[in-house]
Amino acid sequence: MQAFHKLDDVPADFGPTLVSVGNFDGVHCAHRHVLGEIVRRARDRKMKSVAVTFEPHPTRILRPDHNLRLLTPTPEKLRLLAATGIDAVLLLPFTRDLSLMTPHDFADQILRQRLQAQEVHEGYNFHFGHKAAGDIQTLRELGGEMGFEVHDYPEMRMRGEPVSSSHIRKLLATGRVSRARHLLSRPFSILSTAGRGRGYGSKYTVPTINLARYEELVPKDGVYVTRTRVGEECFDSVTNVGNRPTFGAESFAMESHLLNFHPLELSADTEVELHFLDRLRDEIKFPSVDALREQIGRDVAKAKRYLRLLGKRA
Repeated sequence: MQAFHKLDDVPADFGPTLVSVGNFDGVHCAHRHVLGEIVRRARDRKMKSVAVTFEPHPTRILRPDHNLRLLTPTPEKLRLLAATGIDAVLLLPFTRDLSLMTPHDFADQILRQRLQAQEVHEGYNFHFGHKAAGDIQTLRELGGEMGFEVHDYPEMRMRGEPVSSSHIRKLLATGRVSRARHLLSRPFSILSTAGRGRGYGSKYTVPTINLARYEELVPKDGVYVTRTRVGEECFDSVTNVGNRPTFGAESFAMESHLLNFHPLELSADTEVELHFLDRLRDEIKFPSVDALREQIGRDVAKAKRYLRLLGKRA
């Protein structure tokens, strides 16, 4: 997959193309359905398939007080987009100038002139241009004027729930990681590096590994069944997300107990990736370290049972 980081990076002769424009945060099932269609149709027509997205997310520019946390930071989003088989991603810098572009100018300068779009594929609630003035009908009218077809897609629902980035964020905010996993068609994950903990796990309870500071979306505080990748090795794990109140002096951390632990060589650059499978319980302040240790034993037993059942269903 080619990645273009500004409009001028796209070669003048790159097209003709089939295009989808969106934020693609999470690259969830509905995103992949649309992208799969343009990949298939582009191959049939001997054209290029292109996803147009933005950096940073427009909400961070237009509504900075919203404090948006992303499902997938840009590097992870690009990796997931590449896995769809798409030919290229145009990662437009979301600037004030771009935010002021009219729907007509966006369609003309980006879709028609630079990408030579023959088809544009969007969800039913697509909006674009200054103040989101353009919708799917606007796009269809502009396509008739500029020579590209518009294909729109209805809302995708799975088990009665909408497949959307905003809904998945709500699920994670309430700890419902198993439902989020269903809509993403993969576990929600966090990629960071190894961080320094306060030594409580290894001193008082069990072997643990901490994630370094992470600025994007994390699930609701609590204890989860997870899988943890440390460098090139993967471990079944139980992860605490929260402030570890039993030890006082609260400070947020994501700390994983590795079930099939063995000694590891770690550095500040060691990648650590958490995959959230299911939620076990809320974070609790225990009366003693012994009480916490006993609860961790129960958490581990539940996690192992869950992972055995998950393995049988796989």
